[in-house]
Amino acid sequence: MPPLARIHRLKSRSLLGLLPILIGLQLTAESAIAAEPNDYILWYRNYDNPAIHTLVELAFNKTPEYGGFRLIRSEELSQGRVLRELAGNNSELVDIANVATSPERETALTPVPIPVDGGLLGFRVCLVLPENLRKFHGITNIEDLYSRNIRIGQGAHWPDTPILKSNGVSVITHTRYEILFGMLQNRRFECFARGISEVMFELERDDAKGLVVEPTLLLAYPMPSYLFVAPADHETAHRLQLGLERAINDGSFAAYLKHSFGESVARLNLNRRTVISLDNPHLTEDSGYVARRILDNLERRIDYLTGNH
Repeated sequence: MPPLARIHRLKSRSLLGLLPILIGLQLTAESAIAAEPNDYILWYRNYDNPAIHTLVELAFNKTPEYGGFRLIRSEELSQGRVLRELAGNNSELVDIANVATSPERETALTPVPIPVDGGLLGFRVCLVLPENLRKFHGITNIEDLYSRNIRIGQGAHWPDTPILKSNGVSVITHTRYEILFGMLQNRRFECFARGISEVMFELERDDAKGLVVEPTLLLAYPMPSYLFVAPADHETAHRLQLGLERAINDGSFAAYLKHSFGESVARLNLNRRTVISLDNPHLTEDSGYVARRILDNLERRIDYLTGNH
Protein backbone atom coordinates (compact mmCIF):
# COMPACT_ATOMS: atom_id res chain seq x y z
CA MET A 1 0.00 0.00 0.00
CA PRO A 2 1.44 3.38 -0.94
CA PRO A 3 2.51 5.51 2.06
CA LEU A 4 0.02 8.28 1.30
CA ALA A 5 -2.88 5.83 1.18
CA ARG A 6 -1.78 4.31 4.49
CA ILE A 7 -1.66 7.76 6.10
CA HIS A 8 -5.13 8.57 4.72
CA ARG A 9 -6.58 5.35 6.19
CA LEU A 10 -4.93 6.03 9.56
CA LYS A 11 -6.42 9.53 9.63
CA SER A 12 -9.86 8.18 8.73
CA ARG A 13 -9.72 5.61 11.52
CA SER A 14 -8.57 8.27 13.97
CA LEU A 15 -11.46 10.56 13.04
CA LEU A 16 -13.94 7.68 13.28
CA GLY A 17 -12.65 6.92 16.73
CA LEU A 18 -13.06 10.53 17.75
CA LEU A 19 -16.58 10.83 16.34
CA PRO A 20 -18.44 9.44 19.40
CA ILE A 21 -16.40 11.75 21.62
CA LEU A 22 -17.18 14.76 19.44
CA ILE A 23 -20.88 13.88 19.34
CA GLY A 24 -20.87 13.47 23.12
CA LEU A 25 -19.23 16.86 23.57
CA GLN A 26 -21.79 18.47 21.24
CA LEU A 27 -24.72 16.93 23.11
CA THR A 28 -23.24 18.04 26.42
CA ALA A 29 -22.84 21.59 25.11
CA GLU A 30 -26.40 21.60 23.76
CA SER A 31 -27.73 20.32 27.09
CA ALA A 32 -25.83 23.05 28.91
CA ILE A 33 -27.28 25.67 26.56
CA ALA A 34 -30.81 24.25 27.02
CA ALA A 35 -30.38 24.38 30.78
CA GLU A 36 -29.54 28.07 30.68
CA PRO A 37 -32.50 30.13 31.99
CA ASN A 38 -34.33 32.41 29.62
CA ASP A 39 -33.80 36.08 30.40
CA TYR A 40 -36.91 38.29 30.44
CA ILE A 41 -36.51 42.04 30.88
CA LEU A 42 -39.38 43.39 32.98
CA TRP A 43 -40.16 47.11 32.95
CA TYR A 44 -38.50 48.63 36.01
CA ARG A 45 -41.72 49.95 37.55
CA ASN A 46 -43.21 46.46 37.44
CA TYR A 47 -39.96 44.87 38.59
CA ASP A 48 -39.88 47.19 41.61
CA ASN A 49 -43.55 46.54 42.42
CA PRO A 50 -43.61 43.40 44.62
CA ALA A 51 -47.10 42.37 43.45
CA ILE A 52 -46.41 42.50 39.71
CA HIS A 53 -42.96 40.98 40.11
CA THR A 54 -44.51 38.11 42.07
CA LEU A 55 -47.24 37.58 39.47
CA VAL A 56 -44.82 37.30 36.55
CA GLU A 57 -42.74 34.82 38.55
CA LEU A 58 -45.91 32.87 39.35
CA ALA A 59 -46.83 32.61 35.64
CA PHE A 60 -43.31 31.45 34.72
CA ASN A 61 -43.13 28.95 37.57
CA LYS A 62 -46.38 27.41 36.31
CA THR A 63 -44.83 26.72 32.87
CA PRO A 64 -41.66 24.69 33.44
CA GLU A 65 -41.91 23.15 29.98
CA TYR A 66 -40.70 26.48 28.57
CA GLY A 67 -37.48 26.17 30.56
CA GLY A 68 -35.95 28.14 33.39
CA PHE A 69 -36.24 31.89 33.63
CA ARG A 70 -34.52 34.93 35.04
CA LEU A 71 -36.23 38.31 35.47
CA ILE A 72 -34.07 41.36 34.75
CA ARG A 73 -34.90 44.94 35.72
CA SER A 74 -35.16 47.26 32.73
CA GLU A 75 -33.62 50.68 32.48
CA GLU A 76 -35.78 53.45 33.93
CA LEU A 77 -37.88 54.07 30.84
CA SER A 78 -41.00 56.24 30.78
CA GLN A 79 -44.27 54.46 30.04
CA GLY A 80 -44.44 56.02 26.59
CA ARG A 81 -40.89 54.90 25.80
CA VAL A 82 -41.41 51.35 27.04
CA LEU A 83 -44.50 50.96 24.84
CA ARG A 84 -42.61 52.26 21.80
CA GLU A 85 -39.75 49.84 22.52
CA LEU A 86 -42.14 46.89 22.69
CA ALA A 87 -43.97 47.97 19.54
CA GLY A 88 -40.66 47.95 17.67
CA ASN A 89 -40.43 44.15 18.08
CA ASN A 90 -36.63 44.08 18.37
CA SER A 91 -36.01 45.97 21.59
CA GLU A 92 -33.07 44.96 23.74
CA LEU A 93 -34.38 47.13 26.57
CA VAL A 94 -37.65 45.47 27.63
CA ASP A 95 -39.66 42.28 27.04
CA ILE A 96 -42.67 42.60 29.37
CA ALA A 97 -44.63 45.53 30.77
CA ASN A 98 -47.79 45.71 32.84
CA VAL A 99 -49.90 48.76 31.98
CA ALA A 100 -53.57 49.64 31.74
CA THR A 101 -55.12 48.58 28.47
CA SER A 102 -56.49 50.66 25.62
CA PRO A 103 -57.55 49.90 22.03
CA GLU A 104 -54.30 51.41 20.74
CA ARG A 105 -52.17 49.27 23.02
CA GLU A 106 -54.07 46.10 22.17
CA THR A 107 -53.53 46.85 18.46
CA ALA A 108 -49.85 47.82 18.65
CA LEU A 109 -48.75 45.14 21.14
CA THR A 110 -49.66 41.62 22.21
CA PRO A 111 -51.77 41.67 25.38
CA VAL A 112 -52.20 38.84 27.86
CA PRO A 113 -55.89 39.62 28.51
CA ILE A 114 -56.10 38.67 32.18
CA PRO A 115 -56.35 41.61 34.65
CA VAL A 116 -53.15 41.27 36.67
CA ASP A 117 -54.61 42.71 39.87
CA GLY A 118 -58.11 41.34 39.50
CA GLY A 119 -59.20 44.67 38.01
CA LEU A 120 -58.26 46.86 40.95
CA LEU A 121 -56.29 49.42 38.93
CA GLY A 122 -59.48 51.15 37.81
CA PHE A 123 -60.40 51.87 41.43
CA ARG A 124 -58.52 54.98 42.46
CA VAL A 125 -57.90 56.93 45.62
CA CYS A 126 -56.21 60.31 45.94
CA LEU A 127 -52.72 60.92 47.25
CA VAL A 128 -52.86 64.43 48.70
CA LEU A 129 -51.04 66.94 50.85
CA PRO A 130 -52.42 66.81 54.41
CA GLU A 131 -53.30 70.50 54.33
CA ASN A 132 -55.55 69.89 51.30
CA LEU A 133 -57.72 67.23 52.93
CA ARG A 134 -60.40 69.80 53.76
CA LYS A 135 -60.94 70.46 50.04
CA PHE A 136 -62.37 66.93 49.73
CA HIS A 137 -64.79 67.07 52.67
CA GLY A 138 -68.37 66.48 51.59
CA ILE A 139 -67.67 65.54 47.96
CA THR A 140 -70.33 63.09 46.77
CA ASN A 141 -70.30 63.28 42.96
CA ILE A 142 -68.28 64.39 39.98
CA GLU A 143 -69.92 67.82 39.91
CA ASP A 144 -68.38 68.45 43.33
CA LEU A 145 -64.95 67.77 41.83
CA TYR A 146 -65.67 70.45 39.25
CA SER A 147 -66.95 73.01 41.74
CA ARG A 148 -64.02 72.48 44.14
CA ASN A 149 -61.54 72.89 41.26
CA ILE A 150 -59.92 69.55 42.08
CA ARG A 151 -57.11 68.94 39.58
CA ILE A 152 -55.85 65.39 39.15
CA GLY A 153 -52.25 64.54 38.30
CA GLN A 154 -51.57 61.71 35.83
CA GLY A 155 -48.97 60.48 33.38
CA ALA A 156 -49.14 62.00 29.91
CA HIS A 157 -49.20 58.55 28.28
CA TRP A 158 -51.51 56.82 30.76
CA PRO A 159 -54.98 55.69 29.62
CA ASP A 160 -56.39 57.35 32.77
CA THR A 161 -55.72 60.76 31.28
CA PRO A 162 -58.21 60.59 28.36
CA ILE A 163 -60.70 58.81 30.65
CA LEU A 164 -60.62 61.62 33.19
CA LYS A 165 -60.66 64.32 30.50
CA SER A 166 -63.63 62.72 28.74
CA ASN A 167 -65.49 62.95 32.06
CA GLY A 168 -64.72 66.67 32.34
CA VAL A 169 -62.06 66.38 35.05
CA SER A 170 -59.15 68.84 35.03
CA VAL A 171 -55.93 66.83 34.48
CA ILE A 172 -52.30 67.93 34.86
CA THR A 173 -49.77 65.60 33.24
CA HIS A 174 -46.09 64.78 33.01
CA THR A 175 -44.24 62.12 31.03
CA ARG A 176 -42.28 60.86 34.07
CA TYR A 177 -44.06 59.02 36.86
CA GLU A 178 -41.52 60.05 39.50
CA ILE A 179 -41.89 63.76 38.70
CA LEU A 180 -45.62 63.66 39.51
CA PHE A 181 -44.89 63.18 43.22
CA GLY A 182 -42.88 66.41 43.26
CA MET A 183 -45.58 68.20 41.30
CA LEU A 184 -48.12 67.24 43.96
CA GLN A 185 -45.73 68.40 46.69
CA ASN A 186 -45.43 71.71 44.80
CA ARG A 187 -49.23 72.10 44.57
CA ARG A 188 -49.46 71.78 40.80
CA PHE A 189 -52.58 69.67 41.40
CA GLU A 190 -54.62 68.50 44.39
CA CYS A 191 -55.04 64.74 43.78
CA PHE A 192 -52.58 62.20 42.44
CA ALA A 193 -55.07 59.43 41.59
CA ARG A 194 -53.50 56.06 42.33
CA GLY A 195 -54.80 52.50 41.95
CA ILE A 196 -55.79 50.77 45.17
CA SER A 197 -53.46 47.94 44.16
CA GLU A 198 -50.43 50.25 44.10
CA VAL A 199 -50.94 53.20 46.47
CA MET A 200 -49.81 51.57 49.74
CA PHE A 201 -46.60 50.42 48.07
CA GLU A 202 -46.05 53.92 46.68
CA LEU A 203 -46.43 55.57 50.09
CA GLU A 204 -43.12 53.93 51.00
CA ARG A 205 -41.27 55.89 48.32
CA ASP A 206 -38.92 58.64 49.48
CA ASP A 207 -40.60 61.18 47.21
CA ALA A 208 -44.00 60.37 48.78
CA LYS A 209 -42.94 61.43 52.28
CA GLY A 210 -45.50 63.74 53.84
CA LEU A 211 -48.29 62.67 51.48
CA VAL A 212 -51.42 60.92 52.74
CA VAL A 213 -54.31 58.97 51.24
CA GLU A 214 -57.56 60.95 51.15
CA PRO A 215 -59.98 58.82 53.24
CA THR A 216 -63.48 59.38 51.79
CA LEU A 217 -63.50 59.02 47.99
CA LEU A 218 -63.11 56.17 45.52
CA LEU A 219 -62.91 56.99 41.81
CA ALA A 220 -64.10 53.99 39.79
CA TYR A 221 -63.77 53.47 36.07
CA PRO A 222 -63.46 50.32 33.96
CA MET A 223 -59.77 49.92 33.11
CA PRO A 224 -58.24 46.44 33.11
CA SER A 225 -54.48 46.19 33.48
CA TYR A 226 -52.70 43.55 31.38
CA LEU A 227 -49.22 42.24 30.76
CA PHE A 228 -48.02 43.27 27.30
CA VAL A 229 -45.21 41.95 25.10
CA ALA A 230 -43.95 42.77 21.62
CA PRO A 231 -46.30 41.96 18.71
CA ALA A 232 -44.08 39.15 17.41
CA ASP A 233 -43.13 37.70 20.80
CA HIS A 234 -45.73 34.93 20.70
CA GLU A 235 -43.76 32.52 22.88
CA THR A 236 -43.57 34.89 25.86
CA ALA A 237 -47.26 35.79 25.44
CA HIS A 238 -48.23 32.10 25.33
CA ARG A 239 -46.11 31.30 28.37
CA LEU A 240 -47.56 34.14 30.44
CA GLN A 241 -51.16 33.38 29.48
CA LEU A 242 -50.81 29.65 30.07
CA GLY A 243 -49.13 30.27 33.43
CA LEU A 244 -51.84 32.67 34.57
CA GLU A 245 -54.62 30.33 33.42
CA ARG A 246 -53.05 27.47 35.36
CA ALA A 247 -52.75 29.72 38.41
CA ILE A 248 -56.44 30.66 38.12
CA ASN A 249 -57.48 27.03 37.79
CA ASP A 250 -55.46 25.75 40.75
CA GLY A 251 -56.38 28.65 43.07
CA SER A 252 -52.91 30.16 43.33
CA PHE A 253 -54.00 33.31 41.45
CA ALA A 254 -56.72 33.99 44.04
CA ALA A 255 -54.19 33.37 46.80
CA TYR A 256 -51.82 35.81 45.09
CA LEU A 257 -54.51 38.53 44.95
CA LYS A 258 -55.36 38.14 48.60
CA HIS A 259 -51.74 38.09 49.72
CA SER A 260 -50.70 41.02 47.53
CA PHE A 261 -53.69 43.33 47.93
CA GLY A 262 -55.84 42.14 50.83
CA GLU A 263 -54.11 44.25 53.47
CA SER A 264 -54.12 47.38 51.29
CA VAL A 265 -57.81 47.01 50.46
CA ALA A 266 -58.64 46.56 54.15
CA ARG A 267 -56.55 49.58 55.22
CA LEU A 268 -58.17 51.80 52.58
CA ASN A 269 -61.67 51.09 53.96
CA LEU A 270 -63.14 50.85 50.48
CA ASN A 271 -66.57 49.74 51.67
CA ARG A 272 -66.96 53.01 53.56
CA ARG A 273 -65.95 55.35 50.74
CA THR A 274 -68.13 57.39 48.42
CA VAL A 275 -67.83 55.90 44.93
CA ILE A 276 -67.68 58.31 41.98
CA SER A 277 -68.19 56.25 38.83
CA LEU A 278 -66.67 57.50 35.58
CA ASP A 279 -67.21 56.26 32.02
CA ASN A 280 -64.38 54.84 29.95
CA PRO A 281 -65.16 55.20 26.25
CA HIS A 282 -61.67 54.02 25.30
CA LEU A 283 -61.97 50.22 25.56
CA THR A 284 -62.25 47.43 23.02
CA GLU A 285 -65.42 45.36 23.18
CA ASP A 286 -63.63 42.45 24.87
CA SER A 287 -61.88 44.59 27.47
CA GLY A 288 -65.12 46.51 28.07
CA TYR A 289 -66.84 43.23 28.93
CA VAL A 290 -64.01 42.29 31.33
CA ALA A 291 -64.16 45.73 32.94
CA ARG A 292 -67.95 45.68 33.41
CA ARG A 293 -67.72 42.35 35.20
CA ILE A 294 -65.07 43.82 37.50
CA LEU A 295 -67.27 46.81 38.37
CA ASP A 296 -70.33 44.62 38.91
CA ASN A 297 -68.39 42.41 41.32
CA LEU A 298 -66.65 45.20 43.25
CA GLU A 299 -68.37 44.55 46.57
CA ARG A 300 -67.83 40.78 46.39
CA ARG A 301 -64.19 41.31 45.39
CA ILE A 302 -63.59 43.62 48.36
CA ASP A 303 -65.21 41.13 50.72
CA TYR A 304 -62.98 38.34 49.43
CA LEU A 305 -59.76 40.34 49.66
CA THR A 306 -60.51 41.54 53.18
CA GLY A 307 -61.67 38.14 54.42
CA ASN A 308 -65.32 39.15 54.89
CA HIS A 309 -66.83 36.14 53.14
